[in-house]
Amino acid sequence: MSMAASQPASESWSIVVMGVSGCGKTSIGIAIAARLGLAFVEGDALHPRGNVEKMSAGIPLADEDRWPWLDLLGAALRHAHEEGRGLVASCSALKKSYRDRLRHGAIGPVLFVFLDGSRAVLQARLAERRSHFFPPALLDSQFATLEHPGDEKLVVTVDIEAPVDTIADRVLQGLGALGVSPVSIKEKGTLR
Repeated sequence: MSMAASQPASESWSIVVMGVSGCGKTSIGIAIAARLGLAFVEGDALHPRGNVEKMSAGIPLADEDRWPWLDLLGAALRHAHEEGRGLVASCSALKKSYRDRLRHGAIGPVLFVFLDGSRAVLQARLAERRSHFFPPALLDSQFATLEHPGDEKLVVTVDIEAPVDTIADRVLQGLGALGVSPVSIKEKGTLR
């Protein structure tokens, strides 16, 4: 686990669980949200129909496909911040420009949880996954697009080769290392 530090303030936070397909964004996001008492938004549910159709057909998304989707997710993060509550969301957020777009759209502070894993582990997970529009053949395109967020502020990186509960524990430890105490969450989802 690695962290890039900053100076978080006491206000409502958004947490975006990110990484390539198959890394466990939804499972980990739900686990983190439950532990923190925050709502969870499944980023894939915000994809326009055209994006889902492209990916289902094995066609990688271009930046032009992603901008409207990222704007919708950024608006959800902003709405939560404006209401004074925290939010956990899943989103691949593969490029720095995508993460910056989410940061800009959210207005309030955004923490990123990067779920990092080997190609072999991710390929095995995708091969076992059923009822999802993302075909395993697109994994290589996601790795080609991925810009590792390690040097960015407010990022916790966690290896995915562990059970969900262990990964969630490591994420919360990483938040603590950034000076964001998950134990001190107010009812409105504010982290101190």
